[in-house]
Amino acid sequence: MSLHQLQKNRRQFIQGAAAVVGAGAVTPGLLAQSGPVRVGYAIARTGPWTGGAQVSQEPNYLLWAEQQNAAGGLDVKGVKRPIELISSDDRSDMETVVRTYEKLMGSDKVDLVLPPWGSNANFAVAPLANRFGYPFLAPTALSRRLAEMKLPYFFLLLQQPKPMCDALVDMLKASGAKTLACIYVDDLFGLENYAALKVALAGSGISLVQDTSYPGGVKDLSPTLRSIKDKNPDAFVGFTYPPDTILASRQAKEIGFNPKFFYASVGTAFQLYRNVMTPAGAEGVLGMGSWNSKTSPGAKAYFDAHVKKFGAQKEPDRWASGHCWAGLEILTNAVKQTGLDRKAMRDYIANTTHKTIIGDVKFTGSENTATPGTVGQWQNGEFEVVWPQKLATAKLNAAKPAWK
Repeated sequence: MSLHQLQKNRRQFIQGAAAVVGAGAVTPGLLAQSGPVRVGYAIARTGPWTGGAQVSQEPNYLLWAEQQNAAGGLDVKGVKRPIELISSDDRSDMETVVRTYEKLMGSDKVDLVLPPWGSNANFAVAPLANRFGYPFLAPTALSRRLAEMKLPYFFLLLQQPKPMCDALVDMLKASGAKTLACIYVDDLFGLENYAALKVALAGSGISLVQDTSYPGGVKDLSPTLRSIKDKNPDAFVGFTYPPDTILASRQAKEIGFNPKFFYASVGTAFQLYRNVMTPAGAEGVLGMGSWNSKTSPGAKAYFDAHVKKFGAQKEPDRWASGHCWAGLEILTNAVKQTGLDRKAMRDYIANTTHKTIIGDVKFTGSENTATPGTVGQWQNGEFEVVWPQKLATAKLNAAKPAWK
């Protein structure tokens, strides 16, 4: 090769290298405008939290991303960008939850985060979300203490213990109940709801004849239920997680404990509960719930889309699933209005009355104060909203039929 040719090749190499460097300098900016929106979360796929997480939350995350991408991507202030979900199994382990979210927000610097399942996990990551400045719309955190922490980036979608217990006691009082027994799981969720129930009962004319806590992961509640049965209360209230809700119901049936009002909380609104107990066995059982497909046209569209994607054997639950989808609606609108500026997004979420499938959502501090406390009841295979009457999708059955 001649000297002239070598010099020519060298000039071309330098020009090409310069072009690559120039392209490298431009590409990140282009990617920031048109690349995927990276959305991170950790969720229970194994361990004791799995039942709730895989009914109320992760299916909604998957459906949301699929719908947004099918429409061309998430609208980021007028620019459609695909969603890339970055997720992992938190193994129902608190240390894994904290470590994963710290990595997602700290070193990975994802664009958005979606919450884990449950009050305890959200309590652990709420300060992290606030420190890193990521809006967190939590659909399964039920905690007065979280609201009192006044974390500006953390938002609680569920109705909190006070409005839920106020609605329950109001319903029981209106229906003539005079005595009540309560069991509650010995953790943040159970303790806060039990405390709110005691306050709601004060001056109601309803006597608390027994109150008993139990440890998480309990395998036998029959001794406690037998003790309660001996007192013959009008109402039974359980602040229970899904496995405990089913355990208490099965064992109440076994010992023939059938009060006029049988109320258990997390999991009662799940299709799983109806399947395990059978529709006839679930009939008349009360629990925490706030919506069904009759609640709004949006709720019907969401319900149908969920069933179409996941099948008739994996319906959304009639409580937190709706709140989870409402949170995703709010997040979608925030990104559309403000882009991915997380401070602007937070301000939009905090200062807007949001129209969602469960109705208006408005935050006072961290708490959703627009959605009132509600009570649901299984009737003819559907978990109906029965209290308060202005939101009811069916009339309360004030005398639970015998277990079947």
